Amino acid sequence: MIKSLYVRVVLTFLGAVMGSLILAFFVSGRLYQDQLDTLVQDNMISSGKAIIQSYEQSDPGNLDALVRGMKVLSLYTIQIYNGEGKPLHESEQSGHLRIQLNEDQIRHVLQGGVYRRGSSHGANIVVGLPFEVNGRPYALFIAPSLGEILEVFATAIRTQLLIVLLFGSLLILLAARYIVRPLQLLTRAARRMAKGNFRIDLKTKRKDEIGQLTASFNEMAKELGMLEQIRQRFVSDVSHEIQSPLTSIKGFTQALKHKKMDEESRMHLLTIIEEESDRLSRLSEDLLQLSSLEYAHLELHPRRYRLDEQLRKVVIAYEPQWAAKHLHVDLDMTAIFITADEDRLMQLWNNLLSNAIKFTDRGGSIRIGAIDRGDRVEVAVADSGQGIPEDERNRIFEPFYKVDKSRERKVGGSGLGLSIVKRIVDLHHGEIRVSSRLGEGTTFTVTLPANLQGPNL
Repeated sequence: MIKSLYVRVVLTFLGAVMGSLILAFFVSGRLYQDQLDTLVQDNMISSGKAIIQSYEQSDPGNLDALVRGMKVLSLYTIQIYNGEGKPLHESEQSGHLRIQLNEDQIRHVLQGGVYRRGSSHGANIVVGLPFEVNGRPYALFIAPSLGEILEVFATAIRTQLLIVLLFGSLLILLAARYIVRPLQLLTRAARRMAKGNFRIDLKTKRKDEIGQLTASFNEMAKELGMLEQIRQRFVSDVSHEIQSPLTSIKGFTQALKHKKMDEESRMHLLTIIEEESDRLSRLSEDLLQLSSLEYAHLELHPRRYRLDEQLRKVVIAYEPQWAAKHLHVDLDMTAIFITADEDRLMQLWNNLLSNAIKFTDRGGSIRIGAIDRGDRVEVAVADSGQGIPEDERNRIFEPFYKVDKSRERKVGGSGLGLSIVKRIVDLHHGEIRVSSRLGEGTTFTVTLPANLQGPNL
């Protein structure tokens, strides 16, 4: 079984060439056979008339003129019959074959008919011509005697075909290598990728389909390399986020088991254990949410509803949190209708408002505004918190990324909230922008289509 594409290409080309030559031979023979027969027969008729003229000018005792006429036709076999159907003169050139005729064919010519037989009948081409000498009928039959010439011609044709096959084979060996080599390089690169090596950059100057495939392969390797780095960082971050509260819980549990302490100290340690357990629970829930949102075929369930009412419900639900910090929350919106997945957008607003509350100092303010722009809806959540450094704004949507590590324990959270927000916005074919100034606050602006359209609908 042939497994090499290179061998298959070469054998396919050779088979195609040989098949084409054989078909061309038979097809051209069929197309031009009648024309060739007619051309040869017409030529023999003209030559036969010259022989007849020479014969008519000869007398039975002097056949020099007839012999001279026959010598002109060295490539033909000639037979002459008298009125009784008996042969009188035949050419005797070496290599000539006797013309095979039956009595009916001879009689037909003696009676004044012209006889033609083409090569399609399975025999040589034959022409028969009638003529008279001194009132007596005669028949002249001519057939081409081209055996040696045809043999040389056939040998030349075969040699030419072999030369075509030889040079064609050499050229296809080179051309096939040129075609297959990039595929061999792609195969080796794919094997390296299968082993986890994504540092691949195949060089190519080709602009055809193989060049496009190579460029796409390089892009795929680059993207997979980035995904692998993200995966490794994600696993590392998850391990760190889980290990930190587990270490705290284990340490405080051992302290409760082996140390004698008053009730106040014991309750303090139990409170910390409870907080760390809640932190683990939130982390687990956020990971499940992010995992479900990253599912490639996640199905959204859009419906038409009042976006302004949804935002008001979110603000009311978080009243205990923002009221405890004495924050001022301002709503600026009119009645706005949107067609979207209501539950997913509820997660989005919850995360944005929760972040704004966490990072706004006591007594600060939060403003939520919504604007209907026809085919799109724009929602802005602004706070008066500490702000985000400019060099870190591009990373805030990465999983587990936290701007202020020192506030991790105080503020809480898993660092997944904005990753979830970004994924929900992408699923709705929207856009999220962030603007911030240190010491003055941060504004997240979400732009969504007013009527969600896409493959999920």
